Amino acid sequence: MSDKKVYLKPNVVFEPLFDNWYAWPHLLSPATAAMNITKRHLSIIDSYLQAPAFHAMAVKAARMRGGPFMDVEEGRIKEIRELRDKTLATQDHMIRLADAIATLDELLRNEGQGFSLEPLYARVPEILKGYVELFYDRNNNASFRFFEGLLYDSLYFDKRSQSLAFWVTNNDSRPFVFSTPRLEAADVLHVNIPFDHPAIDELARMKRTPQNPEDIISLLDIPERQETLFDSFFTTDPPPVYKRYTGDKIRMRYFGHACILIETRDVSILIDPVISYYGYYSDIEHFSFADLPDQIDFVLITHNHPDHVLFETLLPLRHKIGTILVPGSHTGRLEDPDLRLLLNRIGFDRVIGVGEMETVRFSDACITGIPFTGEHSDLNILSKSCYVVEISGFILAFLSDSRLLEPALYRHVQKKIGDLDVVFLGMECDGAPLTWFYGPLITRKLSRDRDESRRLSGSNCAEGLSLVDIFRPKEIYVYAMGQEPWLEFLTSIKYTDESNPIIQSDKLIKECRERGIIAERLFGEKELLYEKKALEYEMVR
Repeated sequence: MSDKKVYLKPNVVFEPLFDNWYAWPHLLSPATAAMNITKRHLSIIDSYLQAPAFHAMAVKAARMRGGPFMDVEEGRIKEIRELRDKTLATQDHMIRLADAIATLDELLRNEGQGFSLEPLYARVPEILKGYVELFYDRNNNASFRFFEGLLYDSLYFDKRSQSLAFWVTNNDSRPFVFSTPRLEAADVLHVNIPFDHPAIDELARMKRTPQNPEDIISLLDIPERQETLFDSFFTTDPPPVYKRYTGDKIRMRYFGHACILIETRDVSILIDPVISYYGYYSDIEHFSFADLPDQIDFVLITHNHPDHVLFETLLPLRHKIGTILVPGSHTGRLEDPDLRLLLNRIGFDRVIGVGEMETVRFSDACITGIPFTGEHSDLNILSKSCYVVEISGFILAFLSDSRLLEPALYRHVQKKIGDLDVVFLGMECDGAPLTWFYGPLITRKLSRDRDESRRLSGSNCAEGLSLVDIFRPKEIYVYAMGQEPWLEFLTSIKYTDESNPIIQSDKLIKECRERGIIAERLFGEKELLYEKKALEYEMVR
């Protein structure tokens, strides 16, 4: 390998893995990881081994898109069997943790009849003792919570399960990742390092700052037989020069899905970072990693779903990020792991929890967390927050996938923050059923009709219009629809003109425009400039 300093190619993927599966928040939080290993991964593996031909058919069927079907080419059954054996051996402690959680659930269901729970501590499974507190809710239903910080200091948070796969992508299309493990491939470099490893930051810096790759080889401990592959990830071609925004306005750039970058000459704020790559031809104009500043002052995360907390984007951006703001929750409940704790444990040092109607102030701007309702299948999830960003009196709201179930709530919020200038609203109003995301965590099986009624859905037209009536925005943008092709590997969404979210958002946009409100459904990329004080509007793209 040459001593010449080189750049990392802009389309090198940092694919985060947990036990050979694509890593997302519920695979890193210890208790949810245990449940997903047993009830998702092993279940999918066993199903595949029993009927590989059915899985091969299912991944090609549009109506089964995003289902629990393994997308593995023929002839690799032996590797899947080996993965199963490896999982049973290396994740035995996690399987036992999941079994203990199920045992405790059953104990509380049978014995928690309104009398004191103190005698039941003696019957808590041994491996859970000291990690849980038993309690009743106000309806006298017995439950428990974890001392989550202690779980991160236990054998149930094992960094040896974390690794990264590095490879070069040449298009926006990728298979759905949550039901297929990462198998070995000739063009993929699999490196067994934890997510807090400093080599990740050093390698990511090379997308803009050239270095000698020999230094990274030693940090990553790349075996000699893979140095040729590693060398193929670099180029002598310098990346496009990022031009820092120095104007006197507010610049907003839409990067796809729910990702928005807000910049002034003084501050940069990135919301729900899911970023596409560049360095290859794409049918869709879009901003990419090349369009991000060298320093991102604040990252805002609205909720703990993998299309909003994407480690594949966050890890290579870690060296750029000043502070991450997350929903301020610390419930200890199995279904609601703490985002701040999780991000701290994978190398993000400055993470601040923002509660409902709490404000973080800086420079001439402030960020306020406001209530986020719906989209979580009626579970009591607190790790979710919408945000209002105010810069020199200009007020923008990012409502993500929130469903406006009760207008009275937002009338209360409006009394506190006033009218809004610009609203970004998610309208994926069908959504998957409860069990698609939370299935491994559910204690008792729901009937199909109940499951289908409790969906991960955003706002429809009527709910969006109630928001418009309350906050009287000058502009409203529909976003977070998962339409961009580089989101399909996370969302499996492909809309048509007849899809309900498209119909509902079209109706909202039409009604708003008839009222004189600027309205649009975002797709691909968009750049907007706003006057900081005069509030005059100028559209660039």
